[in-house]
Amino acid sequence: MSIPQAKQMRRAYGFDEVAIVPGDVTINPAMIEISFRIDQLEFELPIMAAAMDAVVDAKFAASFSKMGGLAVLNLEGVQTRYQDPDGILEEIAAVAPADATTLLRKAYAPPIKEELIGERIKQIKDAGGVAAVSATPANTKKFAPIAREAGVEVFVVQSTVTSARHISYSEKGLDLSELVKQMAPTPVIVGNTVTFGACKEIMECGVAAVQVGVGPGAACTSREVLGIGVPQVTATMDCAAARDQYYRESGRYVPIVTDGGIRSGGDFCKAFAAGADAVMLGSMLAACEEAPGRGHHWGMATPHADLPRGVRVPVGIDTTLKQVLHGPTSRTDGTENLIGALRTAMGMCGARTIRDFQQAEMVVAPSIKTEGKQIQRAQG
Repeated sequence: MSIPQAKQMRRAYGFDEVAIVPGDVTINPAMIEISFRIDQLEFELPIMAAAMDAVVDAKFAASFSKMGGLAVLNLEGVQTRYQDPDGILEEIAAVAPADATTLLRKAYAPPIKEELIGERIKQIKDAGGVAAVSATPANTKKFAPIAREAGVEVFVVQSTVTSARHISYSEKGLDLSELVKQMAPTPVIVGNTVTFGACKEIMECGVAAVQVGVGPGAACTSREVLGIGVPQVTATMDCAAARDQYYRESGRYVPIVTDGGIRSGGDFCKAFAAGADAVMLGSMLAACEEAPGRGHHWGMATPHADLPRGVRVPVGIDTTLKQVLHGPTSRTDGTENLIGALRTAMGMCGARTIRDFQQAEMVVAPSIKTEGKQIQRAQG
């Protein structure tokens, strides 16, 4: 009797299951270079703030820029549906948990006011920030020209899963290669993806960077609702392999941005060691007093009318943007001074640059957070 061929599965790893191996040489953290480039734009910090209404408004975007990072404003959220979004943000923060998704559906029902796209971009630029905005593929054709006319400096096409090839009933969907040409010289970032093949095809369209991650975010429920996703360490490694292969073939280096699932300095460092050039943060920044979410965080797909794939989560307001990025901190849970953590980890691995750190050895280590920690666990 013949044995049927079964579907094969490979093991995939998340942040909690791996560790970074220290190097044979150590470097003073002060000597380490961590800047991040998107085409001709250079940022002091390899961090992007997520295009979520609880994280980024015009004021936050400008503040984040001045600290060296890049914040992305959601063009399909409350900032472009309401002339003054403070009222609806207050309602979202105050509503009972059981009613949050229903209220979010109502809050996102009013149409997007196209004139507010240019207004928000102008507010960011007038405040001294780099203006970056995000739209879903379905609305990119309409919003990208408006954003370009307003002087946007980075345009992000973002969905739960993005691919260069898309099959639909529409006569002609979004062509990423055409979009890149139309937006030039404004760099276009595209995401999200988690596989070697999809990532490489997106890069071949001429994009400036690719975002990596499906479902790991604190406010995202795509993995529960759809069963879709790949743990972030494996996803980052696979997309980094696509980046490196594309670089060998074309001579053009396209950075990848690990987006979601980062809860501490340890996760932050592991993302870079797995191959990221930068990371995108959401919930960690939503807890800052400068964030517009008032102590709450919710995903872009939360208010979906037919199949919500997110939830409003409480994160509290217990820190500042400066403390999260640079400290000082008295916390021992790794939620503040991310840049200090990165510099220290890189120094321990003998890595002078992010590119060097991407070559650090990593090991599968399911006991990395529990080994020898019985007393800490008992206190917790």
